[in-house]
Amino acid sequence: MILPDPGNELGLSSELAARLCDRRAGIGADGVLRVVRTAALAGSMPELARAAPGPKAGQAEWFMDYRNADGSIAEMCGNGIRVFARYLLEHGMAGGPAFAVATRSGVRQVRAEADGRITVDMGPVTVLGPGYAVVGGVGCAGLRISVGNPHLACVVDDSLDTFDLSRPPKLDPADFPAGGNVELVRVTGPAAVSMRVHERGSGETRSCGTGAVAAAAATAATAGPGTGRWQVTVPGGELTVTLDAATSWLTGPAVIVAEGELDAGWLAASA
Repeated sequence: MILPDPGNELGLSSELAARLCDRRAGIGADGVLRVVRTAALAGSMPELARAAPGPKAGQAEWFMDYRNADGSIAEMCGNGIRVFARYLLEHGMAGGPAFAVATRSGVRQVRAEADGRITVDMGPVTVLGPGYAVVGGVGCAGLRISVGNPHLACVVDDSLDTFDLSRPPKLDPADFPAGGNVELVRVTGPAAVSMRVHERGSGETRSCGTGAVAAAAATAATAGPGTGRWQVTVPGGELTVTLDAATSWLTGPAVIVAEGELDAGWLAASA
């Protein structure tokens, strides 16, 4: 869900974000993307100063304030930033086809492709070492990976349908003090994988952009080559991940399905 707030007038509390994402009493979403001008934040968010230091902050007119479905703050959302870019382009808020967006994990470059898809520079991927999770009572070994936010990507041999992601996987708090996203990954062909994901603060989702990058990186680290282009199939569709020596790229569709207004009385009641 995209919440436009260019002048930083609304604010976005964790309670309001969770209420908006409630699929029964709110609109329903996996998370909220608040659209704010970086200039309007004017030092009120020290994390933005860390995310976009020096001249890069001036290059990124817009900041993506991302909240999970439970209202918690997340550093980055790969699918979110693509639909964030689509919103800016469709509303004439960015010139395109390429521009910068500030996030809590740094300034990200986005680009509208000729075929309508959106590509985002996801930044370098860091493989931190082995990790372990218990998924629905089943132990899964994987790799701890940072894509600006924490992941455990587990390459498995069994069918992905056999795993229970209805509950949060159990992670070692020493490795994931703030929790993490868990990907179950199965190799389906040369440079091709399928993936299911449980996202920290949102539960199982139909897709996760940073998770797709983590899945490709984990598979590349175990099966090689470490660079190249990977096709990642998720329940929500297909994404392309490109890994090179310096950074990672995520390409996929981004579609706005509806627009509307929040009822003023409902919004006031949430304050």
